[in-house]
Amino acid sequence: MNDDEAIALAMSEAQAAALRGEVPVGAVLLSGEGTLLAADGNRIVERRDPTAHAEILVLRAAAEKLDNERLLGTTLFATLEPCAMCAGALSLARVGRVVFAAEDPKGGAILHGPRFFDQPTCHHRPRIARAGDPEAAGALLKEFFRIRRS
Repeated sequence: MNDDEAIALAMSEAQAAALRGEVPVGAVLLSGEGTLLAADGNRIVERRDPTAHAEILVLRAAAEKLDNERLLGTTLFATLEPCAMCAGALSLARVGRVVFAAEDPKGGAILHGPRFFDQPTCHHRPRIARAGDPEAAGALLKEFFRIRRS
């Protein structure tokens, strides 16, 4: 699976999350060889779990699948810039690369807020890249919240 296919799958997971009434964020984790390890969307409401962000769910699933808490050489694709919790988990899991579509000026922790990977206390810094359509990812979120507020 290439980057474009992976970010498209993450968008599909985000759309499915929206249909479940969840904030529409999706994530996909690929092995270093491009094999799909896990894909999911937010399930915070469904699981009554504030940590059930899409990124956390795919890290957990991949770690279980690989029987290893270290996800060396993997790439995480997300529709939205990961938050501080997810950035911390990505670092602890030793994910090799993080790719996301839309920036999150309010809650993001990679390019915004704490800039987690730039902190001296961060022991593993994945490479960061952008892919997909940030406008489409952002529009999905804006529409979700517009409907919620009306």
